[in-house]
Amino acid sequence: MNTIEVTFVHIYLTEHRGQLEALLEQLHDREKVRGVTVFRGISGFGRSGKMHSSSLLDISLDLPLVVEFFDEPARVEAILEHLSARFEPGHIVFWPGRVNA
Repeated sequence: MNTIEVTFVHIYLTEHRGQLEALLEQLHDREKVRGVTVFRGISGFGRSGKMHSSSLLDISLDLPLVVEFFDEPARVEAILEHLSARFEPGHIVFWPGRVNA
């Protein structure tokens, strides 16, 4: 099987900050990454310790989100340079991987 070296990225957000739309626009329109998936969490917390969760009675608009994408390592490095100022430290996680070609 032929494979390509890539870098995977997860960016951790919450819905209430309104960052998702601008991030997706940047990744799609300006950065032109291979693809993006957004996962909506049912529960989570970060450094602040504030719990973000949903229940059957209340559909929260402050749920955790994970934006995932991958691309060639050099492209991801350039994209992360553009994104690093927009997010607090610890909200962007990345690691090497391989994709079937």
